[in-house]
Amino acid sequence: MRILGVASASAALALGVAGNALACNIKDFSAAATCDGNGKGIITVTDIDASAKEATVTVFLERNGADDHQVGSAQKVTGSKDGATVSFAEDWAPKAEYRIHVSVPNIVDKDISPNLVTKDEACATKSESPSPSASPAPSESASDTPSDSATPSDSESSAAPATPGDNQPSAAAGESNLAETGANSNTPMIAGIAGAFVIVGGGAVFFGMRRRGASKA
Repeated sequence: MRILGVASASAALALGVAGNALACNIKDFSAAATCDGNGKGIITVTDIDASAKEATVTVFLERNGADDHQVGSAQKVTGSKDGATVSFAEDWAPKAEYRIHVSVPNIVDKDISPNLVTKDEACATKSESPSPSASPAPSESASDTPSDSATPSDSESSAAPATPGDNQPSAAAGESNLAETGANSNTPMIAGIAGAFVIVGGGAVFFGMRRRGASKA
């Protein structure tokens, strides 16, 4: 009987140890602040609960010893021996503090201890190389484009330029009129002939009067 009692106690102790080893507890959870491939911050919670209990994880940013705000929405994770993870997108600042709360119904309702404190440097955002801008097409300058005002049209170039003063007498015509009324006209000659006739007529009258007087005497 004594032997059976010892054996039963040993078996119960072994079962208890095994049960405690498989039971879900807060020590199965851990958190880390990392960066993704695009330089964005994330908070990752890992669950290594071998009993595969479903847990609800909630993350809070701490400020001055109190919750400042909740990061995203609460997420569920089912633990595994190899570790199951759940991530929260968060552009965390250097040395920021986060409280991670884990809840498993009737088993766990605690925070991961101690609180998560981020690294001394934030995630470095990858700088995007500027895409080469398309060179603007060279605009046609005024010298390249023929101007309507500078180049005459075909109709304008083909038409002969109008002779100024078509409706006015030309200089030659004016000179001809002046010649007709000036020193080159026949007026002096006509005046000379008329004067000669006057002189001849006067002489004839004079000699006629002398002859008539002589005959009376």
